[in-house]
Amino acid sequence: MQKMNEDVLRKKNKLQFRLGKYKGYMRGIVLTLVLAVVANQVASFPFFSIMGIMIISIMLGMLWRTSMGTQDQIVPGVTFSSKYLLRAGIILMGLRLNLSQIFESGLSVLLIDSIVIVFTMLVMVGLGKLLNVDSQLNTLIAVGTAVCGAAAIVAVASVIKSKKEYTAIAVACIAILGTIGALAYIFSYPLLNLDSYSYGVLVGATLHELAHVIAAAVPGGDVSSETAILVKLGRVALLIPVAIILGYIYTKKDKKGKQDKYSLKTLPVPWFILGFLGMSFINTYIPLPETLVNALILVSVFLLSMAMAGLGLSIKFSDFKKTGFKPVLVGVVGFILLAALGPVLLLLV
Repeated sequence: MQKMNEDVLRKKNKLQFRLGKYKGYMRGIVLTLVLAVVANQVASFPFFSIMGIMIISIMLGMLWRTSMGTQDQIVPGVTFSSKYLLRAGIILMGLRLNLSQIFESGLSVLLIDSIVIVFTMLVMVGLGKLLNVDSQLNTLIAVGTAVCGAAAIVAVASVIKSKKEYTAIAVACIAILGTIGALAYIFSYPLLNLDSYSYGVLVGATLHELAHVIAAAVPGGDVSSETAILVKLGRVALLIPVAIILGYIYTKKDKKGKQDKYSLKTLPVPWFILGFLGMSFINTYIPLPETLVNALILVSVFLLSMAMAGLGLSIKFSDFKKTGFKPVLVGVVGFILLAALGPVLLLLV
C-alpha cells in the first residue's frame, strides 16, 4: 500500500513538473508576443516607423530584461521564439521576392547589388581585422550593412554559430546607423539633384533595412519607392549565396584541419535559408492570391518581431560595454564608404 502511494505521489510530482514547464514555455512565448504587439504600436509613430517593428522589438526585450529581469521558467519559451519562430519568419520572408521582377530589371540591378555586397563585406571585414574586432561580431555587422539589416544578421548568426550578445549588438548598431542614414537621405534629397529613378537606386543600394529604404525613398515619389524596393530585394536575394559562402568559411575554421565529412547535416547553410529560397520560387512561378501573399508577409514580420523580442530578453545592456567602441566604428566607416560608393553605382544605371 505504501509503495502504491509512493508511485502515485511520484506520478503526481512528475505531472506537476511537466505542467509547470509547459506554463513557463507558454509564458515565455506570450511575453515575446506581447512585446511584438507593443513594438507594432510604437512603430506606427512617425519617427519610430523608420526603425521598424523588428528593431523596436529587440530594444523592448532588452529594456524588459534590464528593468523586470527574466524568470528561469520562461527561458524555454523565449528560446523557442528566438530560435524556431525566427526560422519560420525567415522562410516566409522569401515571399517578398519575385525573382522574375529582379531578372526582368536587367543585369544592372544585380550587378549593382553584387558590387555593394562584395565591396562592403571586403572593406568591413578587413577594417575589423585591422581593429582586432571579434570575427563573428565583425561579420554580422558587415552582412547587416551589405545585405538586409536585422534579417540578414539573424540568418547568418545561425550559420556561423554566433553568440547571442553579438547578434543583438550587430542588430542595434545597424538599427541606429540605418535610421540616421534614412533621415540624412530624406533631408538631403532636394540637394542631390537626382531624378526619381536614380534616387531610388541610391537608396535601395546603400541603406540597411527595408524599413529604412521605404522611408527614405518617399521624397522621390512612386518611381523612387518602387525602384528602391526592387534594388533592395535584389540584395535580399543575394543573402542565400552570402550565407552559403560564410557557412563554408566558418565550417572550415571550426574543423581545424580535421578530415572533411560532408552530408546533408553538414551543409554550410541552414535549411531555413533553403526554405526562404523555396518560398521565393513559389511566389515567382506559382500564382498565389495577392491577399494570401500579403497576409503571410505580415505573419513573417510578426514572427521575426517575436524572435527579436526573444533575443532582446536574452541580452543585458552590460554586454554592449564588453565589446567597446571598435565594432561601432566598423559599422560607421562601412556605411560612410558604402554611401560614398553610391555615385559610382549610378554610372551603371
